[in-house]
Amino acid sequence: MKTYKFRFFVMFAIATLTGCGNAEPKSTDNIATDTTAIKTSTEKNNPIMQKITPCLWVEKDAKAVADYYLSIFKDGKLKEFRKYKNPPMENGQDGGSFETATIQIAGSEFSILAAGPMFKFTEAVSFVINCRDQEEVDYYWEALTANGGAEGSCGWCKDKYGLSWQVVPVEYFELINSDDPKVREKAMVNTFKQKKLILSELK
Repeated sequence: MKTYKFRFFVMFAIATLTGCGNAEPKSTDNIATDTTAIKTSTEKNNPIMQKITPCLWVEKDAKAVADYYLSIFKDGKLKEFRKYKNPPMENGQDGGSFETATIQIAGSEFSILAAGPMFKFTEAVSFVINCRDQEEVDYYWEALTANGGAEGSCGWCKDKYGLSWQVVPVEYFELINSDDPKVREKAMVNTFKQKKLILSELK
C-alpha cells in the first residue's frame, strides 16, 4: 500500500511538472495540497512548451536547485515553482511534502522534482553543452565543477548535485570525424589524456 501511494504521488508530481492540462491543481483529500506558484502569463496560455522535458529528481529545495542552474546558464529563466503537501499517512502521521520547479536554460526546458533522497543521478544520463570556442568551454567547466562539483575524463564533469555534463567545443566533432585519419587519431588519442577538453592540444 505504501509503495502504491508513493507511486501515485510521484506520477501526480510528474504530470504537474509537464503541464498536463490547463487547470490549476485543486485541493482535495486525495492529492497534494497547499500549493504556491510562480507562473508567467505566457505559460498560463501555453503550458506545454516542448514535447519532451527532462525531469531532474533531487532531494530537496527545488527553488535552490533552479537558482543554481540559472546562475550558470545566464540566459535562463524560472518558469514555475510550486510547493505541495501530501495528505496524512494511514497511521495519521504527516505525509510530508515535495516541491517542483520548471526552468528554461539554453533554450531547453527542464523540470525539477524535489521529493526526497530515494534516487540519485548516474553517468547513464548526461547533458552535452555544445560550446562555440575554448572560452565557453572554460566557463562552463569551471562553473559546473566549482562548489562541490567534480572533474571527470574526456570532457565529462559533474555539478554539485551529481548531475553529469559533457562540455564540448563544437569544433571537436569536426576533428574526430575528419576525413584525414591523422587528424582523427590525434584528436581521439589526446581526448583520453584530458579532463577538460583543450582544443589546441587536440588539433
